[in-house]
Amino acid sequence: MTTTQRIFTLASTALVLLLIYLLQPILTPFLVAFILAYLGDPLVDKLEAMRVGRTLGVVIVFLVFLVVAVTIFLVVVPVALREMAALVAQIPTFILYLQEVVSPILVERFNVDPFDIKVDELGASLAGNWQQAGGVARLLISEVTRSSLALFAWVANFALIPVVAFYLLRDWDLLVRNLRELLPRDVEATVVSLVRECDEVLGAFLRGQLLIMFLLGCAYAMGLMAIGVDLAVLIGMVAGLASIVPYLGFAVGLTVALIAGVFQFQEVMPLVWIAVVFGVGQLLEGMVLTPLLVGDRIGLHPVAVIFAVLAGGQLFGFVGVLLALPAAAVVMVFVRYLHVQYKRSDIYEQPD
Repeated sequence: MTTTQRIFTLASTALVLLLIYLLQPILTPFLVAFILAYLGDPLVDKLEAMRVGRTLGVVIVFLVFLVVAVTIFLVVVPVALREMAALVAQIPTFILYLQEVVSPILVERFNVDPFDIKVDELGASLAGNWQQAGGVARLLISEVTRSSLALFAWVANFALIPVVAFYLLRDWDLLVRNLRELLPRDVEATVVSLVRECDEVLGAFLRGQLLIMFLLGCAYAMGLMAIGVDLAVLIGMVAGLASIVPYLGFAVGLTVALIAGVFQFQEVMPLVWIAVVFGVGQLLEGMVLTPLLVGDRIGLHPVAVIFAVLAGGQLFGFVGVLLALPAAAVVMVFVRYLHVQYKRSDIYEQPD
């Protein structure tokens, strides 16, 4: 790459970053649409290979996405909300159980009673806070509804997502080809190779890891429902979402499920079956799902995964947590490339 090309590349990168910073308030629907188009492109390509037109294939993929979203919203979310409300209602009973069963042991052995809590006041406080939280939510919705401008902006952004995603998905191959033709000829092969590797990594994460999280959440929820755990769906959702970090979903889900099991059953065998459910889930993840859907294409050490998630949360909040692993996986592609270039350079070889 010549000096002129380097200057042009740096200037173009700086301009793009500046535009992203300035246009940040309106970029959310475009980012969501881009992710949907990226996820749907392989499906549309497979439909095209089956002699289905590109536009019809996009419509079919959109219908699949819509069915999945509506199913999750209508089935999973209400059940999780009901279980959460039941959990809040049961907290005073759980505190009473701790006071009657655990406190005497702690007082006898350590002369400490950490559960000296007035259960009646706690129950009234939790019920009031839960109702207040619902009131706050209703207040926010009513305020947004009153503000016609805010409501219009929200509806416009939401409606913009499928429109942008449709056109991106329909013209995805054309856009990729046009971008490739803009690359300088002497660096085209290198850039295409890096972008292809990034695509493999992102595909492995977005399509593979997210599917693993969903399947694990369903497996944990169904296993706990078979045992009879009251909070099965909620615990399964939490464990599945936490599976974005290796072993975290297993640890969090098992801990929460055991606590719920101790409180609900007060017997040993249900706790053993809960441990079996999460043990089978961990084996399913490590021996079947991860090798089949992800493999070793991401190439991130578990410690690097934890650091990336924490760093993303610290820098950009919840959005940073969501984007931390895809960004880290892409960064690792360039780190591996720079490592190879360094090993081939005169700095490493130290020529005489």
